[in-house]
Amino acid sequence: MIRVAMLSFWHVHAKDYAKQINEHPDTEIVAVWDEIAERGQKEAEARGVRFYESLDELLAQPDIDAVVVDTPSNMHRDVMVKAANAGKHIFTEKVLATTIREANEIVAAVEKAGVKLTVSLPRLNDGYTLAIQEVLNQGLLGELTLVRARLSHGGAVANWLPAHFYNLEQTGGGALIDLGCHPMYLTRLFLGLPESVTANYGYVTGKEVEDNAVAVLRYPNGALGIVEAGFVNKFSPFTLELHGTEGSMLFGTPDNRIVLRTSKLGEEASKSWTVKEQPANRATAIQQWVGHIRNNTVASENIALALDLTKLMEASNLSVQSDQAVKLSELAQEDAARWV
Repeated sequence: MIRVAMLSFWHVHAKDYAKQINEHPDTEIVAVWDEIAERGQKEAEARGVRFYESLDELLAQPDIDAVVVDTPSNMHRDVMVKAANAGKHIFTEKVLATTIREANEIVAAVEKAGVKLTVSLPRLNDGYTLAIQEVLNQGLLGELTLVRARLSHGGAVANWLPAHFYNLEQTGGGALIDLGCHPMYLTRLFLGLPESVTANYGYVTGKEVEDNAVAVLRYPNGALGIVEAGFVNKFSPFTLELHGTEGSMLFGTPDNRIVLRTSKLGEEASKSWTVKEQPANRATAIQQWVGHIRNNTVASENIALALDLTKLMEASNLSVQSDQAVKLSELAQEDAARWV
């Protein structure tokens, strides 16, 4: 068994990851630490495992193999570098870090220690993403000219998000860095890294962080990526649009099906929309992480996309602060090509 410690229950998905760890035949939860001791103690007692008040003491235990990190985002760098230095495998909620400098420091520590890192980017594994990639690989859209991706809910107007999700220091941002991560890494997957990012944030409910956000990714060939996210939209469906010189593809507007129209399959195919079959989902991020631990492999694509996601989020925040486009080349970064 891979013996796992849960590091914090700050994030709303922490209990979901704990459930997946308990359900996986090769993993078990053996310990809990939390930056809020009362919360951590309660979760440890519910699971019948030991609670550690000291993170350093927990990481020093030889009978703990791995950790799941769900701390506030501004703690990710310090917690994960410590965990890697202690030889613990790491699964973490997105974002890896709020700046590319900190994300690179995490990855460097992981690489030096030889531990296995996987970041939760779950929509990479969904059938619609796999189907879209297949269409793109076949060239059925021609040259991509526009990708629009949107994910939104009404958590800020219905008041079901935890209050600490509006804490700018802890989160590094609001709707974009939380929900917007998913459409952002998908847009990056489909279009690659852009030349620059321009973002605009709205504050509908007057919180410290944005609850309405749009980021526009600009590419040297004229293509654009539009990433949208919000906490103030009650019935907004998850939406993907991909448009190219030879065709278009839509998902989630509002049905969870993919429709395709292309001139690459003949005149008849260009006249109407057809439904594209979606394959089964791939293994979950937790399952992939366990596989990397068991097989001594590296989550290369996952890590590369996680690093790029941090670049794009940092660029978006800087764009709002400066009220102008931010070139990715201006960010502090180092070559991550080895992860591709």
